[in-house]
Amino acid sequence: MFKGSIPALITPFKNNEIDYVALENLLEWHVDQKSDGIVTVGTTGESPTLSHEEHKNVIEFVVKKIKRRIPVIAGTGSNNTSESLELTQFSEKVGADGVLIVTPYYNKPNQSGLYKHFKLLHDKTNIPIIIYNIPGRSVIDVNMDTMKKLSYLPRIIGVKDATGDVGRVSDTRKECGEKFIQLCGNDDIALGFNCHGGSGCISVIANVAPKISSDFQSHMIKGDFVSALKLQDKLLPLHRAAFLEPNPVPIKYALKLLNFCTDEVRLPLSNLTMETKEKIKSALKYADLL
Repeated sequence: MFKGSIPALITPFKNNEIDYVALENLLEWHVDQKSDGIVTVGTTGESPTLSHEEHKNVIEFVVKKIKRRIPVIAGTGSNNTSESLELTQFSEKVGADGVLIVTPYYNKPNQSGLYKHFKLLHDKTNIPIIIYNIPGRSVIDVNMDTMKKLSYLPRIIGVKDATGDVGRVSDTRKECGEKFIQLCGNDDIALGFNCHGGSGCISVIANVAPKISSDFQSHMIKGDFVSALKLQDKLLPLHRAAFLEPNPVPIKYALKLLNFCTDEVRLPLSNLTMETKEKIKSALKYADLL
Protein backbone atom coordinates (compact mmCIF):
# COMPACT_ATOMS: atom_id res chain seq x y z
CA MET A 1 0.00 0.00 0.00
CA PHE A 2 2.76 2.47 0.90
CA LYS A 3 5.25 2.94 -1.91
CA GLY A 4 6.39 5.39 -4.56
CA SER A 5 6.22 9.15 -4.20
CA ILE A 6 4.47 10.23 -0.99
CA PRO A 7 4.56 14.01 -0.39
CA ALA A 8 5.15 15.11 3.19
CA LEU A 9 2.49 17.77 2.80
CA ILE A 10 2.87 21.31 4.07
CA THR A 11 0.13 22.91 6.18
CA PRO A 12 -0.81 26.19 4.45
CA PHE A 13 -1.48 29.24 6.61
CA LYS A 14 -3.24 32.53 5.97
CA ASN A 15 -3.18 35.21 8.64
CA ASN A 16 -1.78 32.58 11.03
CA GLU A 17 -4.80 30.31 10.55
CA ILE A 18 -4.90 27.07 8.59
CA ASP A 19 -5.94 27.80 5.01
CA TYR A 20 -8.28 24.92 4.25
CA VAL A 21 -9.09 26.20 0.76
CA ALA A 22 -5.41 26.06 -0.17
CA LEU A 23 -5.07 22.68 1.54
CA GLU A 24 -7.92 21.21 -0.50
CA ASN A 25 -6.44 22.59 -3.72
CA LEU A 26 -3.11 20.99 -2.89
CA LEU A 27 -4.74 17.64 -2.18
CA GLU A 28 -6.59 17.65 -5.49
CA TRP A 29 -3.40 18.59 -7.31
CA HIS A 30 -1.50 15.72 -5.77
CA VAL A 31 -4.18 13.22 -6.72
CA ASP A 32 -4.22 14.61 -10.27
CA GLN A 33 -0.40 14.54 -10.48
CA LYS A 34 -0.34 10.85 -9.50
CA SER A 35 1.24 11.08 -6.07
CA ASP A 36 1.15 7.64 -4.46
CA GLY A 37 -0.01 8.84 -1.05
CA ILE A 38 -0.03 11.77 1.35
CA VAL A 39 1.61 12.31 4.72
CA THR A 40 -0.21 14.98 6.67
CA VAL A 41 0.89 16.86 9.79
CA GLY A 42 4.43 15.59 9.82
CA THR A 43 7.49 17.75 10.31
CA THR A 44 6.96 19.42 6.92
CA GLY A 45 3.36 20.06 8.02
CA GLU A 46 4.71 22.08 10.98
CA SER A 47 3.23 19.72 13.53
CA PRO A 48 5.28 21.24 16.40
CA THR A 49 3.39 24.54 16.14
CA LEU A 50 -0.12 23.20 15.54
CA SER A 51 -2.44 22.94 18.51
CA HIS A 52 -3.86 19.50 19.29
CA GLU A 53 -7.21 20.62 17.91
CA GLU A 54 -5.61 21.89 14.69
CA HIS A 55 -3.59 18.69 14.39
CA LYS A 56 -6.72 16.55 14.58
CA ASN A 57 -8.73 18.86 12.34
CA VAL A 58 -6.15 18.70 9.56
CA ILE A 59 -5.93 14.89 9.72
CA GLU A 60 -9.71 14.54 9.54
CA PHE A 61 -9.98 17.11 6.74
CA VAL A 62 -7.36 15.37 4.62
CA VAL A 63 -8.91 11.93 5.11
CA LYS A 64 -12.37 13.24 4.14
CA LYS A 65 -11.16 15.11 1.06
CA ILE A 66 -8.94 12.32 -0.27
CA LYS A 67 -11.84 9.83 -0.08
CA ARG A 68 -9.59 6.76 -0.29
CA ARG A 69 -8.25 7.75 -3.73
CA ILE A 70 -4.69 7.48 -2.40
CA PRO A 71 -3.44 6.38 1.03
CA VAL A 72 -3.31 8.95 3.82
CA ILE A 73 -0.62 8.61 6.48
CA ALA A 74 -1.11 10.81 9.55
CA GLY A 75 1.79 12.13 11.54
CA THR A 76 1.06 11.20 15.17
CA GLY A 77 4.47 11.19 16.82
CA SER A 78 5.33 12.90 20.09
CA ASN A 79 7.88 12.68 22.87
CA ASN A 80 4.88 12.07 25.14
CA THR A 81 3.67 8.49 24.61
CA SER A 82 0.16 9.27 25.88
CA GLU A 83 -0.15 12.19 23.47
CA SER A 84 1.04 10.06 20.57
CA LEU A 85 -1.47 7.36 21.53
CA GLU A 86 -4.32 9.88 21.55
CA LEU A 87 -3.40 11.18 18.08
CA THR A 88 -2.91 7.66 16.72
CA GLN A 89 -6.26 6.45 18.04
CA PHE A 90 -7.93 9.55 16.60
CA SER A 91 -6.33 8.96 13.19
CA GLU A 92 -7.55 5.37 13.22
CA LYS A 93 -11.04 6.52 14.18
CA VAL A 94 -11.34 9.02 11.32
CA GLY A 95 -10.08 6.58 8.71
CA ALA A 96 -6.39 7.25 8.06
CA ASP A 97 -4.67 4.41 6.26
CA GLY A 98 -1.58 4.50 8.44
CA VAL A 99 0.40 6.62 10.87
CA LEU A 100 3.94 7.95 10.86
CA ILE A 101 5.42 8.05 14.36
CA VAL A 102 8.68 9.86 14.93
CA THR A 103 11.15 8.68 17.54
CA PRO A 104 10.60 10.61 20.81
CA TYR A 105 12.70 13.77 20.69
CA TYR A 106 14.35 15.70 23.55
CA ASN A 107 13.72 13.04 26.27
CA LYS A 108 16.43 10.83 24.69
CA PRO A 109 15.06 7.41 25.73
CA ASN A 110 17.37 4.40 25.53
CA GLN A 111 16.66 1.47 23.21
CA SER A 112 14.47 -0.24 25.81
CA GLY A 113 12.38 2.92 26.15
CA LEU A 114 12.08 3.22 22.38
CA TYR A 115 10.86 -0.35 22.07
CA LYS A 116 8.31 0.06 24.87
CA HIS A 117 7.06 3.34 23.37
CA PHE A 118 6.35 1.84 19.95
CA LYS A 119 5.05 -1.44 21.35
CA LEU A 120 2.49 0.35 23.51
CA LEU A 121 1.29 2.37 20.52
CA HIS A 122 1.09 -0.86 18.51
CA ASP A 123 -0.76 -2.81 21.18
CA LYS A 124 -3.39 -0.15 21.85
CA THR A 125 -4.29 0.56 18.20
CA ASN A 126 -5.16 -1.37 15.06
CA ILE A 127 -3.64 0.86 12.39
CA PRO A 128 -0.44 0.29 10.37
CA ILE A 129 2.54 2.09 11.93
CA ILE A 130 5.60 3.45 10.13
CA ILE A 131 8.53 4.34 12.38
CA TYR A 132 10.13 7.69 11.54
CA ASN A 133 13.82 7.42 12.35
CA ILE A 134 15.50 10.83 12.08
CA PRO A 135 18.45 11.19 14.47
CA GLY A 136 19.31 14.61 13.06
CA ARG A 137 16.15 16.07 14.57
CA SER A 138 15.27 13.74 17.44
CA VAL A 139 18.89 13.04 18.57
CA ILE A 140 18.20 9.33 19.16
CA ASP A 141 18.55 6.50 16.64
CA VAL A 142 16.60 3.25 16.49
CA ASN A 143 19.46 0.75 16.31
CA MET A 144 19.21 -2.37 14.20
CA ASP A 145 18.48 -4.75 17.07
CA THR A 146 15.54 -2.58 18.20
CA MET A 147 14.26 -2.16 14.64
CA LYS A 148 14.36 -5.92 14.18
CA LYS A 149 12.39 -6.51 17.38
CA LEU A 150 9.83 -3.89 16.36
CA SER A 151 9.47 -5.44 12.90
CA TYR A 152 8.15 -8.61 14.53
CA LEU A 153 5.06 -6.68 15.71
CA PRO A 154 2.44 -7.24 12.98
CA ARG A 155 1.22 -3.66 12.63
CA ILE A 156 4.66 -2.05 12.62
CA ILE A 157 5.06 -2.37 8.89
CA GLY A 158 8.04 -0.21 8.00
CA VAL A 159 10.32 2.75 8.50
CA LYS A 160 10.83 6.21 7.09
CA ASP A 161 14.61 6.27 7.22
CA ALA A 162 16.08 9.77 7.44
CA THR A 163 19.46 8.71 8.79
CA GLY A 164 21.12 9.55 5.48
CA ASP A 165 22.89 6.18 5.56
CA VAL A 166 22.09 4.37 2.31
CA GLY A 167 23.93 1.26 3.47
CA ARG A 168 21.51 0.90 6.35
CA VAL A 169 18.77 -0.01 3.89
CA SER A 170 20.56 -3.26 3.14
CA ASP A 171 21.09 -3.94 6.85
CA THR A 172 17.40 -3.35 7.55
CA ARG A 173 16.44 -5.56 4.62
CA LYS A 174 18.60 -8.35 6.01
CA GLU A 175 17.41 -8.06 9.62
CA CYS A 176 13.75 -7.11 9.16
CA GLY A 177 12.96 -8.96 5.94
CA GLU A 178 11.96 -7.94 2.44
CA LYS A 179 8.34 -7.27 3.42
CA PHE A 180 9.33 -4.56 5.91
CA ILE A 181 8.64 -1.32 4.02
CA GLN A 182 11.53 1.13 3.75
CA LEU A 183 10.72 4.68 2.66
CA CYS A 184 13.45 7.24 2.16
CA GLY A 185 13.34 10.43 4.22
CA ASN A 186 16.04 12.28 2.28
CA ASP A 187 15.06 13.37 -1.24
CA ASP A 188 18.60 13.72 -2.54
CA ILE A 189 19.53 10.06 -1.87
CA ALA A 190 16.22 8.44 -2.86
CA LEU A 191 17.81 6.94 -5.98
CA GLY A 192 20.50 5.07 -4.05
CA PHE A 193 18.03 4.22 -1.29
CA ASN A 194 15.76 2.35 -3.71
CA CYS A 195 18.76 0.60 -5.30
CA HIS A 196 19.49 -0.90 -1.88
CA GLY A 197 15.93 -2.17 -1.47
CA GLY A 198 13.75 0.82 -0.59
CA SER A 199 10.30 1.16 -2.08
CA GLY A 200 9.72 4.91 -2.18
CA CYS A 201 10.18 8.28 -0.56
CA ILE A 202 8.22 10.41 1.88
CA SER A 203 9.23 13.52 0.05
CA VAL A 204 9.52 17.24 0.69
CA ILE A 205 10.32 18.00 -2.97
CA ALA A 206 7.12 16.24 -4.11
CA ASN A 207 5.23 19.19 -2.60
CA VAL A 208 6.23 21.26 -5.64
CA ALA A 209 7.22 18.59 -8.17
CA PRO A 210 4.62 15.84 -7.68
CA LYS A 211 4.54 14.58 -11.28
CA ILE A 212 8.32 14.47 -11.68
CA SER A 213 8.63 12.78 -8.27
CA SER A 214 5.96 10.24 -9.21
CA ASP A 215 7.63 9.49 -12.54
CA PHE A 216 11.00 9.23 -10.78
CA GLN A 217 9.69 6.58 -8.41
CA SER A 218 7.77 4.76 -11.17
CA HIS A 219 10.94 4.41 -13.23
CA MET A 220 12.74 2.83 -10.28
CA ILE A 221 9.88 0.46 -9.50
CA LYS A 222 10.16 -0.73 -13.13
CA GLY A 223 13.93 -1.05 -12.79
CA ASP A 224 14.64 1.79 -15.21
CA PHE A 225 17.33 3.55 -13.22
CA VAL A 226 18.72 5.32 -16.30
CA SER A 227 15.48 7.29 -16.74
CA ALA A 228 15.29 7.85 -12.98
CA LEU A 229 18.80 9.31 -13.00
CA LYS A 230 17.79 11.91 -15.60
CA LEU A 231 14.99 13.10 -13.30
CA GLN A 232 17.34 13.04 -10.32
CA ASP A 233 19.63 15.41 -12.21
CA LYS A 234 16.68 17.63 -13.11
CA LEU A 235 15.64 17.95 -9.47
CA LEU A 236 19.10 18.19 -7.92
CA PRO A 237 19.20 22.03 -7.67
CA LEU A 238 15.80 21.90 -5.97
CA HIS A 239 17.02 19.23 -3.55
CA ARG A 240 19.85 21.52 -2.59
CA ALA A 241 17.91 24.79 -2.44
CA ALA A 242 15.00 23.35 -0.45
CA PHE A 243 17.25 22.61 2.51
CA LEU A 244 19.37 25.73 2.62
CA GLU A 245 17.11 26.92 5.44
CA PRO A 246 14.86 24.98 7.83
CA ASN A 247 12.16 22.86 6.21
CA PRO A 248 9.40 23.72 5.26
CA VAL A 249 10.28 27.40 4.83
CA PRO A 250 11.89 27.06 1.38
CA ILE A 251 9.27 24.68 0.02
CA LYS A 252 6.44 26.99 1.16
CA TYR A 253 8.09 29.84 -0.70
CA ALA A 254 8.27 27.62 -3.80
CA LEU A 255 4.55 26.87 -3.48
CA LYS A 256 3.88 30.60 -3.18
CA LEU A 257 5.69 31.12 -6.49
CA LEU A 258 3.45 28.42 -7.98
CA ASN A 259 0.36 30.28 -6.63
CA PHE A 260 -0.83 27.51 -4.31
CA CYS A 261 -0.59 29.26 -0.94
CA THR A 262 1.20 31.91 1.06
CA ASP A 263 4.71 31.32 2.37
CA GLU A 264 3.59 31.90 5.97
CA VAL A 265 5.23 29.82 8.66
CA ARG A 266 4.85 29.95 12.42
CA LEU A 267 7.54 31.06 14.82
CA PRO A 268 10.17 30.03 15.66
CA LEU A 269 10.49 29.51 11.89
CA SER A 270 10.85 32.70 9.87
CA ASN A 271 10.88 33.77 6.23
CA LEU A 272 13.73 33.15 3.81
CA THR A 273 16.69 35.33 3.04
CA MET A 274 16.72 36.94 -0.40
CA GLU A 275 19.66 34.76 -1.41
CA THR A 276 17.72 31.55 -0.74
CA LYS A 277 14.65 32.92 -2.53
CA GLU A 278 16.71 33.46 -5.66
CA LYS A 279 18.10 29.94 -5.46
CA ILE A 280 14.58 28.50 -5.10
CA LYS A 281 13.41 30.44 -8.16
CA SER A 282 16.41 29.28 -10.16
CA ALA A 283 15.89 25.64 -9.13
CA LEU A 284 12.21 25.73 -10.09
CA LYS A 285 13.12 27.12 -13.51
CA TYR A 286 15.83 24.48 -13.96
CA ALA A 287 13.22 21.76 -13.31
CA ASP A 288 10.76 23.46 -15.75
CA LEU A 289 8.32 24.08 -12.90
CA LEU A 290 8.30 27.88 -13.16
